[in-house]
Amino acid sequence: MVQRVAVIGAGISGLTSIKSCLDEGLEPTCFESSHDIGGLWRFKEEPEPGRANIYFSVILNSSKERMAFSDFPPPAELPNNMHHSEVLQYLRLYAQAFNLLQHIYFQTTVTAVSKGPDPAVEGQWVVETEGRDGQRQTHVFDAVMVCTGHFTKPHLPLQDFPGIETFEGRYFHTWEYCNAEGLQRKRVVVIGVGGSGGDIAVDISRVAEKVYLSSRSGAWVVSRVGQGGIPVDMLGNSRMDMMLQKFFPSWSVRTAEKKLNDVFDHRLYGLKPDHSIFAQNAVVSDELPGRIISGRVQVKPNVKEICGSSVIFVDGSIIDKVDVVVFATGYNYSFPFLPPALQSKSGYRLRLYKHVFPPGLTRPTLAVVGFVHGLGSLTPLAEMQARWATRVFKGLTSLPSEKNMMEEIEKDTELMHQRFVLSERNPIQVDYIPYLDSLADLVGVRPNLPWLFLKDPRLALQVFMGPCTAYQYRLTGPGQWAGARQAILTQWERVLQPFRTRRERERERESRQRKPGFYAFVGNLESATPPSQQTIYSTIAPYGANSLEQTKQTVPGKQLVRAIT
Repeated sequence: MVQRVAVIGAGISGLTSIKSCLDEGLEPTCFESSHDIGGLWRFKEEPEPGRANIYFSVILNSSKERMAFSDFPPPAELPNNMHHSEVLQYLRLYAQAFNLLQHIYFQTTVTAVSKGPDPAVEGQWVVETEGRDGQRQTHVFDAVMVCTGHFTKPHLPLQDFPGIETFEGRYFHTWEYCNAEGLQRKRVVVIGVGGSGGDIAVDISRVAEKVYLSSRSGAWVVSRVGQGGIPVDMLGNSRMDMMLQKFFPSWSVRTAEKKLNDVFDHRLYGLKPDHSIFAQNAVVSDELPGRIISGRVQVKPNVKEICGSSVIFVDGSIIDKVDVVVFATGYNYSFPFLPPALQSKSGYRLRLYKHVFPPGLTRPTLAVVGFVHGLGSLTPLAEMQARWATRVFKGLTSLPSEKNMMEEIEKDTELMHQRFVLSERNPIQVDYIPYLDSLADLVGVRPNLPWLFLKDPRLALQVFMGPCTAYQYRLTGPGQWAGARQAILTQWERVLQPFRTRRERERERESRQRKPGFYAFVGNLESATPPSQQTIYSTIAPYGANSLEQTKQTVPGKQLVRAIT
């Protein structure tokens, strides 16, 4: 019987794993190699080997409602896209609210995980640790949750850049970058636009003489600011949008790409990639187009070679007198403490069932949490993985046979390679809402939309047409939270609150009157009065009809629920 669980790492994945253990009555012990929680989101003045690092100007790509834990809405006053210091503040509030800190051993590094010492007790694990004083200890646990992330081992492919050994300036990986200090009036080449490359190019361009952004394959660039100033990930990420993408994939791609090109023509700016918008995570940047149009950042193709202080590109162009080269070339994932048998691959990915469980274990008592990518925040993904894993540990949910798991892994890998642009640096990509729903089905917490429309249509419309936030997975089933309904109905209020820094009654009244379709409906959801049929028609008007009258004629009230369910 599983009782004692080792959790490796105290970042987002580690914290939610500790809480999931406590929710299931398990006894977690978390080992964190640093002196604090936060993982990636703990800024370090000096990069620390073996740990993730961020630069000082980092802003969260996802908005706070989309990255929130399912039973812990962020404070309304926090900005929608938080600075890394505010993300850490939110994680501290979460850890304090659920008394997680008492289960964490800081400055304790896990050096090895191996199968238990007693062959008669299947599923146990020996966890070897080393404290800050160098003292080594051995512990025996019933289960292990690996939550160490994958931004700890920089990929620096110097062999792909002939002549780098002759470079007369300085070069480094983005993992080492903290701020633009020392780069004033320098000529800088940033290699790689994905992930942090575009962001760092913008950051450096504020002080450098010139920044050249080299991209081999281009990228789609998305601003955090969506239509009407609303966080972009709060729009177009509903279950209804997912349904449209499923049934009309080509139309969805064309529509999304057109919206991005309406902001700026990616081909004109030299950024248009070969892949479609949904095949790879877009570059999130509010400022990159502005830096390009002002000439502070110049987009270049892939680097062919380096000669002295000159960088030569594949199109034959040359930039002379380059002072610094920054490699934004991604990371290699590594779990050096795990047995090699648990690190076999399927394609580029680890061979894990549902990206969580190794299929070859006699008993499923080791889980990898948070090693996944999707078009959205990691937090809900990691949390759902942790909730599922702990229920598997307890025997409340079972796994298929090893043979069936292997077959599903291979099938899933094949589908991933067909749909997404994958590589050693980006080994995993999942369809965000379908993946969450697949795990939610296993846990027993997937929202039942037909039932909701019958029992609580006000909530159902938000769940179906509103942004898919993690609170939806606390409405029912194991881990049900009484505050989930209210969290969903008030999520737009928390989105709007940070903007209310200059309050004038007349302006607020005008603003409310100008709210289009969905936001007008949101206002009704926050009141005690259920939405009228008129409000519902106003809500769905932007989604197909040209006027309110046309909507009434096209979708009668009784048919609306039947059509959606």
